[in-house]
Amino acid sequence: CGRWSVARAAAAWRISLPAIMSGSAIGRRRPLHEGMRSPTEVLTVDPASDVLIVHPEQPRVGDRRLIDVAVGIVWDGQGRFLLTTRPPGKAYAGYWEFPGGKLEAGETVAQALTRELHEEIGIDVHAVQPWREWVVDYPHARVRLHVGCVWDWSGALHMREGQQSAWQHLPVNVSPVLPGTVPILEALGHARDMRAFPMTRPPTQG
Repeated sequence: CGRWSVARAAAAWRISLPAIMSGSAIGRRRPLHEGMRSPTEVLTVDPASDVLIVHPEQPRVGDRRLIDVAVGIVWDGQGRFLLTTRPPGKAYAGYWEFPGGKLEAGETVAQALTRELHEEIGIDVHAVQPWREWVVDYPHARVRLHVGCVWDWSGALHMREGQQSAWQHLPVNVSPVLPGTVPILEALGHARDMRAFPMTRPPTQG
């Protein structure tokens, strides 16, 4: 537990960057987990819209309205990021993903992540740095992922929905990985330096 600041996490990231870079799925044309299926087996990209389509061979069912989801890349002081499993009873239960959840009406991404990460894994988020967005089309739903980096947080992890958790480097060693998580992992693998992440907030003191 304790509080991880921008300065502490950034220093750890610089140390671990060569190891993380060696897991780039796109650059090396290999899975981000040695035991998982190749992302190209379950993911395609619509060239007209850049939407990621999961299992394109399966029919689309249910409500196809776009759902906005906040996704948090939570970093620790050793340059590792947190993955958790999807809780029982949800689609893709047991698959590994970055924690987060749906935006409620009127919420910003930072507000949604602050609420969701406290509710799901018991930590207090002090700052969220926006990073990237992806639209993912699953057979059961369409989601827009608003991904933010969480360097500055405090508290002890507590899986409040019966999830498992694991601190990871690339390539990850957990399986199965949620299809919509794969492009985020690939983008992390392609980060060449700290400029790939928004680090505009001054380091936390103490």
